Amino acid sequence: MNIEIITNNGKQIARVTGTEVLVTDTQSALDLMASVKYETECTSMILDKEAFCEDFFKLSTCLAGEILQKYINYGVKIAVIGDYSCYTSKPLHDFIYECNHGKDICFVGSLGEAVSFLGR
Repeated sequence: MNIEIITNNGKQIARVTGTEVLVTDTQSALDLMASVKYETECTSMILDKEAFCEDFFKLSTCLAGEILQKYINYGVKIAVIGDYSCYTSKPLHDFIYECNHGKDICFVGSLGEAVSFLGR
């Protein structure tokens, strides 16, 4: 796992990259959040879609809801970069749409969009 700090509009954002799946369950998501906050003091993170296990994108597992609620409770904003067109689930697309219209979580296609969302 690599962590890079991006500054936008005076806000520091942790860009987490790597080749491994970092989030497989609620505990691994909390561990990641704690590590990033401890190492960088950032309360905003950018992750690639590949950092999440596929169960995260199956809403019936409730994994996305549990994880994202924890992040909101701890005051951490998150942007997930990826291509979501491969998913055919209407509830998932609705979930992504609702997240993208909030202020804490977004699912976007590029690093620039993620930085813009978290830097506002």
